[in-house]
Amino acid sequence: MEVAKAHIIIKGMGAISPLGHDSTSTAAAYTSGKPAFNTIFHQGIPTPVAALPAEAEEQLQQLLLANPVYKQLDRSVQMAVYAARQAAAQAGWLNENAPTDDDLAVNIGSSRGATGLFEEHFGAFQQENLSSSASPTTTLGNLSSWVAHAVNAGGGQISHSITCSTALMAIANGVAWLKSGMAKRFLAGGTEAPLTPFTIAQMKAVGIYSRLADHPYPCQPYAAEKQNTFTLGEGAAVFALEQVLNPAPGTPVVEGVGLGFEKLVSKTGISAEGINFQKSMRQALAQLPEHDRQVDLIITHTPGTRAGDKAELAAIQAVFGDILPLITTNKWLLGHTLGASGALSLQYALHVLQQQQFASIPYPHHLPQQAPARINRIMVNAAGFGGNAASVIVGVAS
Repeated sequence: MEVAKAHIIIKGMGAISPLGHDSTSTAAAYTSGKPAFNTIFHQGIPTPVAALPAEAEEQLQQLLLANPVYKQLDRSVQMAVYAARQAAAQAGWLNENAPTDDDLAVNIGSSRGATGLFEEHFGAFQQENLSSSASPTTTLGNLSSWVAHAVNAGGGQISHSITCSTALMAIANGVAWLKSGMAKRFLAGGTEAPLTPFTIAQMKAVGIYSRLADHPYPCQPYAAEKQNTFTLGEGAAVFALEQVLNPAPGTPVVEGVGLGFEKLVSKTGISAEGINFQKSMRQALAQLPEHDRQVDLIITHTPGTRAGDKAELAAIQAVFGDILPLITTNKWLLGHTLGASGALSLQYALHVLQQQQFASIPYPHHLPQQAPARINRIMVNAAGFGGNAASVIVGVAS
């Protein structure tokens, strides 16, 4: 008699990004293939960014009106609360007046945390007018503690940063907690609000920021033209994870998670071979059934930097050999959202699994254009400064 296997399912999802504020608006944006960039003036120079659209901004402001206490929080925390409440509601976990759920744990990550508030408070400090709320509202810990408060969660509350791998590492952490029995339900994801003067200046100082402010696609991963096209975006995505036996057919399932680290060889931690990616992808693939360790599509990290994009592709070729899965990315539509990027790529993966199609990259690039066959399993990659990477494989229950 075959023993029933426990699966980690994605029971609910919430997100807010330059592409929309719910599954309907985001799906429409992916279907249309219309990029979400606009141009701002930063230090007197036209600079492309991807901010929340007006409708998503209105939804976020409605959340703040519903609970004025949220107005004191950084934008990254506000977006995390919005996405988490959406995910919890979809999972059936959002019970406003119920007792605190001690079996519900939360892990929300961010590359930089309370970026906007930190810059505001530092400005006040320079004017010798620092508020007493500066420390409690800029600590990394309030990412998860405020989310937990918003969804009535009483289990573990973890905020962390491992740069741009953060969100996928939160997913990996959720999987581990559920399998260990330390939680029965888990909210995991990432959030980032980096469209601030100092953060944009930091990315420009690295020498990777896109100069294509007048181009419809300022962020161009895998572009044929050799230039850096890194473009910042903002957003958050959170997933409701649960371990179940015999999930219903069509239910999204986390089939594998992998982490990879390598020695620092540059200021960003990127090696030409993408050793961190190789390790994370191989670890995730090893968790698949031994007779079936293939994926149909990879949604890559590829932030539009020459070195990073090339390294990830080299890593994919090293792992998969001559027969590569289909490869795509969503950053040409919404930019690089740093710590939230892996979560928003995972949201895209769920969209592709449901719709069985993904938007074709419209500018000259190095990836072969193929009509997708049936897509049953997708790998999502993320990597960050410091030589780290994470991979998550998702499929659907049969």
